[in-house]
Amino acid sequence: MKAKELQGFSVEELEKKSLELSQELFNLKFQLHTGHLEDTAKIPQVRKDIARVKTVLRQKLA
Repeated sequence: MKAKELQGFSVEELEKKSLELSQELFNLKFQLHTGHLEDTAKIPQVRKDIARVKTVLRQKLA
């Protein structure tokens, strides 16, 4: 997900997206530790998406 795409989201949508991504990260870490995760590159990708969402959210609130 690109930061430009996130600029069009409202504050509520960004907060919801942040929660969804956090839950997805939790699930991926759980799968990693149980040995069921096939695509390990997904974890850093989701972490970067969370950072992008939080950055755009911080810009909108400032």
